[in-house]
Parts: sequence; C-alpha cells; structure tokens
Amino acid sequence: MIVYQANKAKFLDDHENRDIEHVIASKYLERMGHYAPEAEYRAWKYSLSEMARVLRDPGIPEDAGIGVEFGIPQTSKRIDFIISGRTDAGPKLIIVELKQWSEARLTGKDGVIAARRGGMAPEREGAHPCYQAWSYAALLEGFNEAVYKRAVSLSPCAYLHNYVRDGIIDHPEYYGDYIHKAPLFLKGEEELRRLREFIKQHIRHGDNAELIYEIENGRIRPSKMLVDSLVGMLKGQREFVLIDDQKVVFENAAALASAAFEEKKQVVIIQGGPGTGKSVIAINLLAHLSKLGLVCKYVSKNAAPRAVFKAKLKGNLRLSAIDNLFSGSGSFIETSSNAFDALIVDEAHRLNEKSGMYSNLGENQIKEIIRSSKCSIFFVDDDQIVTLSDIGHSGELARCANAMGAEVSHLELSSQFRCSGSDGYLAWLDNTLGVRKTANTRLDTKEFDFRVVDSPNELHDLIAARNHNNKARVVAGYCWDWVSKRSPDRYDIVIPEHGYAKRWNLSSDGSLWIVSPTSVEEVGCIHTCQGLELDYIGVIIGADLVARNGSLVTRPEARSGMDRSIRGWKSMVKADPKASRDRLDRIIRNTYKTLMTRGMKGCYVYCCDPQTADFFKGCFAGDEAKSKLDEPSA
Repeated sequence: MIVYQANKAKFLDDHENRDIEHVIASKYLERMGHYAPEAEYRAWKYSLSEMARVLRDPGIPEDAGIGVEFGIPQTSKRIDFIISGRTDAGPKLIIVELKQWSEARLTGKDGVIAARRGGMAPEREGAHPCYQAWSYAALLEGFNEAVYKRAVSLSPCAYLHNYVRDGIIDHPEYYGDYIHKAPLFLKGEEELRRLREFIKQHIRHGDNAELIYEIENGRIRPSKMLVDSLVGMLKGQREFVLIDDQKVVFENAAALASAAFEEKKQVVIIQGGPGTGKSVIAINLLAHLSKLGLVCKYVSKNAAPRAVFKAKLKGNLRLSAIDNLFSGSGSFIETSSNAFDALIVDEAHRLNEKSGMYSNLGENQIKEIIRSSKCSIFFVDDDQIVTLSDIGHSGELARCANAMGAEVSHLELSSQFRCSGSDGYLAWLDNTLGVRKTANTRLDTKEFDFRVVDSPNELHDLIAARNHNNKARVVAGYCWDWVSKRSPDRYDIVIPEHGYAKRWNLSSDGSLWIVSPTSVEEVGCIHTCQGLELDYIGVIIGADLVARNGSLVTRPEARSGMDRSIRGWKSMVKADPKASRDRLDRIIRNTYKTLMTRGMKGCYVYCCDPQTADFFKGCFAGDEAKSKLDEPSA
C-alpha cells in the first residue's frame, strides 16, 4: 500500500500550489481510513519541502516516479520516500529514509543510535537511518516478486536535512558499513548537491511511477521465509534481515549475552505478539553467538519449530551437529551450573514446571534453564499460554530470575510482520475474542484477507487452492477425539451435516506436519503450528468457543477428553471454581488467537455453531462484509 504516487512534475506542482502536507494527509485518510498523527503531518510539511528542493534540478527527469509512505508488504513499516526510473542497465528504485533530527547519541551498539524520534518525545534507541534504509531494500529484494523478477536495482539512502555532520551520526565503527550500503546525506548545500548527484546517477530516465505501481502490487515471494534462510544463518550468514526494533532487540540481547559471566547471570525477557519476529531474532542470535565462539542452544518446549528447522538443515550439516544446536526445554534437569554461555528460549510461554512424558522429572524448567546458562534469553507472548501446564508468563520468568540472583533486562517487540503487517487485524482479533479490549470493533478486510465461510468443505477448498509452495493449512480447536490413533482407517474431525471427514495431523509425523507436502489434507492443532507461520490459515472453531447473547463464551466441556492441554480441569474447578474458570477461559481464547494469527496473508474461518458464525460475520466493517463473504473462491 502506498499513500501517494505521482511523477516529479506533479509532486512539485502539488508542493508549490496545494501544500504537499495537505495533499498527503488527504490521501492518507483515504487509504488508511483514519487521520494521520500530528507528528507525521509535521514531518511531511518539513521533510517533503526539503525533498522538493532536492528535486528542483533539471538533470532529474520530470517523469521520474515519486512515492510517499510506501507500506512494506508483511510489515507495519512504511518507507518515507521513493523515486523510480531506469538507467540503460534496467529499472531502478531509490529509497530515501527522511529524518528531522539535529542531534543523536552513540549507544556503542552496531547499527543502533539514540535520538529523539518525533517532536518532543524522549530520547530512545533505534536503528540508524542508514540501517533502516538498507534493511528496507533488503526486505523488498527478498520478498517482493516484482523486484525479483524484473531484477530491479535498489539504491537506499538516508537524508537528515537538519543534521550537521558531527562524527556521531557518521561514526565509522558503529555505522560505517551501513553508510556504505546506504549513503548518508546531511544539512548543507554541498550535501544537497551530493544527494542530487546520487539521484541523477541512478535515475537517468523517468517511468511515470510505473515501477512503483508494479512493486506496490507485487506478490510476496515466500522463498525467503525464516526456515528457508536458516541454513545460511546457522553458518554465520545473516541473510534474514532484522527490521527496526528487531535489530535493536537483537543487538541488546547479543551484547548482554556476550558480557555475561558466571558470577552475575543475565536474564533477558523479550516480549512480542504474533509475527513480531521472535523466532527470526532467536535464530539470528543462535548464529551470531555461535560465530563468536559462545556455547549456546536454541530451546523450545514445542517440538514443531525444532523439527522444521532440523529438516531444512539435514542436507548441509550432520544430524549430530543439528541436534547440538537445538534442544527441548526439559533437557536441563541434570545440567551443571553455567554449562552454557547462552540458552535462547523461543516460545517461553510454553515452559512447564515438570519435565518428562509423565511430567514427573525435574523441579522447574525456568529455573533449570537459568541455572544452566550464564545468559538466558526468553522470547515470550503472555497471550499464547494455551495449556494448564504452561508457566512461562513474563511475570513468572522475572520472579524466578530475581530469586536466583540474576540481572534482569526487559525488551519489547512491537512491529509485527504476519497478517500482512496489519496491526488493525490483531487489535480487532484481541477485541473480538475477548483477549483484551481495544478500539477495533470492526475489521477492515482491505488490510488482511479474513473470511467466514459456511461449510468446512468450502474452507478446505479455499486452503487447497491457496497451497502454493506448500504454505496453506487447516487447523482446529481440539474438540474431536483422536480416534485414528487406534483405528487408522477412521476419521477424527467429522461434521456429518456437511459430509466432512478429516484426520488430525497426529496421524502423520506431527512435528513436521506444517511442511509435509501431503498434510494439506489433514487438520492441524495448536501443538503443531504454534511458533510457525504460513501464507494462509483455515481455522475450524469448535464447540468450545460459541457466541451467546452478543458475546463469545468458552466451554471447556466441549474439548476432547484426549486433550492434554486442560487435563484435570474438572478437579480444579471443584477446588477453586472462579480462578479455574477464568484460567480455562483465557486458555481457550488464547488458543484461537494463536491459530488465527498463523497466516501471513489470510485467515479463513468456519464455525461449527451457527450463532458463532453470525457473530463473526457481524464484526466486519460496513458493507464490505457482505461482498467479501459472497466473493467466489479462487
């Protein structure tokens, strides 16, 4: 999505005759559906005036394409300014990161700088502008099919028009590599001349913004997803680029892990919702810290991410080497103190108290991990606690760390890259499922492909049609017994009124279900998809979540008796009715939130209960709900 696009001549005309900030604000309201924040309005007024000044050069083609506020696919990030055109060698796109900064402070961390980011906001750490521009270019090169297929040459840069060169913003040790990849232009006439020459070097001929249109509408290329880049990363090649706050979190966690020593343990608690890049950072940390010679492991309670990553690596590393990089969370019962330099714990909210098949081994997985390593890095999302055994709440992680005398650091990830980068969808889902109150009471499906369908067969057909590159699956709440375990010829998920019959993913290798080529015919559960992502997800909402009297209510009694995630709930309710009911309610809502956020591009839902289907259909924005629901399957 792009807020404004034109050619150079039209952009200059809009600036000189119509007040460019008003033009952009109007386009923003039209495209985004709400008014722009005041800080953005001020930034457009001053920074776009500076860009107009830059473009008033007869050597820059009048028909060069201009784009303002280009939304990067699969993220909630926007590129400030882009210029399109071509040279004799082919199509070109210039990416300009604009800042109004006049001062900044070194942080001593690679690619990270401290500055006031917006008006009178307090100083905070963030990615250096040149790192931002370069990482945006790398993301487009890796994911946008229009860029890949047309071999578009991307030239990123940063323009800080109020900043006088001071040896901080251009510090060679911390930012030199990124300034080389994305040149830095600052305040002054000479800097203005250099930026004009940079543009003229890369844009010899205009294209009337045709390339910008193609990139805006380009399909996302899935071949650069995390699991496909993991091989290179584990050999020390950081191919999967970290964006903005991911970079900040990575550098802070890496610095803490590198500085940890036996006398004073470090515990890093990194909180982030679905799609914020927790696993991306975890794998980058594994590669980076290993390259530094530190003894470390990637740890998860859930076997599925480990199985998927190992399957991708088998052709490049010995199986024993792979096993030495990954570990289950119950593997540290007898590990000696500080045996590891760092343990990187993904999906830490799924940690349990006891370990082993019968949950009778060890004392506490959180304590065992902290004891076993000089630095423990926990990636956690409190809203993805989905079983009664899960104890990895952020508060409990901090409590255990403090009790063991560790120094605790808290970091947070806010930008999400799943669900087409739509923060609105996640906020709407939280509100609709009752996870937390938000202002998003209606869903705008222009941002994310969400649909409610009328039969499970239609749901499965939609997912099968979108299973390009093996990236679409159907999942469900655990409301059906696993009967095929003992009788392989029988079906598990049977919905007679629709003639629908499928088997649970557990009938195959459950841990590898999400990448198995034939598993699109099966139905997955929370345990085989949590921590992983797809392009499209289809969700069957069972009888454990139903709408009554205008709101959703949970029914743990509708869960399968074979579901271990709420085993023993009846006894708990007898002992402490209110607290147990509240906990069960949260687990069921969290489960469906987790299932409904596995898709990068779309989520389709079938509700077994008709009232529940009507409830979700009523949560779309305006008349678009009907047109979306009536849209034929692709």
